[in-house]
Amino acid sequence: MSSASLTPQKNENIKKGTVLASFASNARQYGIVGALVVIIIVFEILTGGLLLQPNTIVQLIQQNAYVIILAVGMVMVIIATHIDLSVGSLVGFIGGCIALLMQNAHLNWFLAIIVGLLIGVLVGVWQGFWVAFVGIPGFITTLAGMLIFRGLATTMINASIPVNNTSFNAIASNYLPNILGWWGPFDGLSIVVGILAIVAFAWTQLHKRSKVSKVGLVPETITVTYIKIAIASVVIAALTLEFASSGNATQGGIPIMLVIVGVLVFTYNFILTRTVFGRRIYAVGGNRRAALLSGINTRRIDFSLFVHMGLLSAIAAIAMLSRLSSASAATGNSFELDAIAACFVGGTAVTGGIGTVPGVVIGAVVMGVINQGLSIMGVDSALIQTIKGLVLLLAVAVDIMSKRKKR
Repeated sequence: MSSASLTPQKNENIKKGTVLASFASNARQYGIVGALVVIIIVFEILTGGLLLQPNTIVQLIQQNAYVIILAVGMVMVIIATHIDLSVGSLVGFIGGCIALLMQNAHLNWFLAIIVGLLIGVLVGVWQGFWVAFVGIPGFITTLAGMLIFRGLATTMINASIPVNNTSFNAIASNYLPNILGWWGPFDGLSIVVGILAIVAFAWTQLHKRSKVSKVGLVPETITVTYIKIAIASVVIAALTLEFASSGNATQGGIPIMLVIVGVLVFTYNFILTRTVFGRRIYAVGGNRRAALLSGINTRRIDFSLFVHMGLLSAIAAIAMLSRLSSASAATGNSFELDAIAACFVGGTAVTGGIGTVPGVVIGAVVMGVINQGLSIMGVDSALIQTIKGLVLLLAVAVDIMSKRKKR
């Protein structure tokens, strides 16, 4: 039956059904964002307004940067139905290598970073080989890696290795230079970046809607698009004002670590959503056998995923070493659990095939806000771990029950 033979009422019903289906497919993402807003409001009230103070937000970014960095790589691994349990040990091992190169070998801090990144890539190659070409499951391979690299870190680092390089430590603690001066009480660079971020988000949403219309599909209603743009604009504007007033006369308000995390999030979101490699990751995770029969080199995909995970583990190690200003054998303990929790809380499917980079960023922020809020309230660290575990269990339960309902 051609579309011309359909009555106007039937056309309208089809349009409404398509829009509702689109909304339903994104319902979980909307739910996660809504939960994050509620959590922030609750802790803002419980902490007496301390949660959203400028210094607190900067601390939240600095303390949880490693979670976001690791989760960006972990979500790709989980989408492809693997898991990586070695990232925490790898953070400690690579951090120890970089600290030894700078403090004992007196290597330039920038060259030490390059070496650390190369070590991360080589470890990714090592683990990817066992998974992709030997056929050992990722769970077993990375469990062995967790033991290997934690053992190496403990052997290499007796107690701790202090890092006294000011330039290296500035990565986690400093801000972008205030090149545009002060606009009243606010940092000019932060204001400009905030405005550009709002414009970019609005353009992206409108362009996406236009593209959906051009290919003959029914986009979400323009009202929904405008609501999303309005909410995002308010959030970005609030964060911009927080950062713009958090610096001092010698430094701007945007933390360097936020820029690094932002670049990684943008890059890997582009890889997953705009490249052939990204589409093949989803294909492999959705149905590995079908992907293989369609000509996708699943071994190459698996191998590449672990190489990316090794690189991101090295970046997380650099972030942690810069923040702590010392390397220890215990650095990185439970980091893999934080990254995995951020993925599942952010909507990544336990069975693979589903997950997004923005989702895991939201998941990491949810876990970070809970941790930060409870810490400000003086809750014992052991109880904080218990609460985070319950949140993770609830997130996975929601995912499983939603899939069961669809079936």
